Amino acid sequence: MIISTTPSLEGYVIKEYLNIVTGEVIVGANMFRDLFANIRDMVGGRSGAYENVLERARGEALAEMQERAADMGANAVIGVDLDYEVVGQSGSMLMVSASGTAVLVERA
Repeated sequence: MIISTTPSLEGYVIKEYLNIVTGEVIVGANMFRDLFANIRDMVGGRSGAYENVLERARGEALAEMQERAADMGANAVIGVDLDYEVVGQSGSMLMVSASGTAVLVERA
């Protein structure tokens, strides 16, 4: 399946717009990761632990979106947008959502 942030795909013709598709993932931040990330933030540098969690959550959200598109009979998703939101009472969870338009395309 082709996944793209663009509204069209070079070399392809959109035959049918099927529907909007989404994928959402909410991940909780581990207490120990938080502790080490806070220490890292105090001394500078990047937080590899958070970057890994973010990468995994983004991949899962995109995979869920792709699966929903495939269930509709789509072979591509265009106009994909990724959003990140901190949720929970203490901001202890991260939501990653992916959305786009499921389409049926064929080569031009």
